Amino acid sequence: MKLLNPSKLMIAGAIAAAVSSVAMSTPAYAATDVKCYGVALAGENDCKAGAGTSCQGTSTVDYQGNAWSYVPTGTCETIENADGTMGSLAEVVM
Repeated sequence: MKLLNPSKLMIAGAIAAAVSSVAMSTPAYAATDVKCYGVALAGENDCKAGAGTSCQGTSTVDYQGNAWSYVPTGTCETIENADGTMGSLAEVVM
């Protein structure tokens, strides 16, 4: 079994740490994404789920009208949910 040179291991470790750091600091959405209301499954919204909630992951039902998720620009209003409702760029009054 051939052992790796310790300096090569240190370089590989530094590269892995740098890549990991970049991945952790990158937001889960792109700058061109928009907030789309009424498309998240219960507990999977990105934010805003009504009074008394703390935000991300706090929607209580699928397609909750006051909870939004980030989606690519231009796709929100074309998203049709399993229950027949559509995504909306504005909060959906339930």
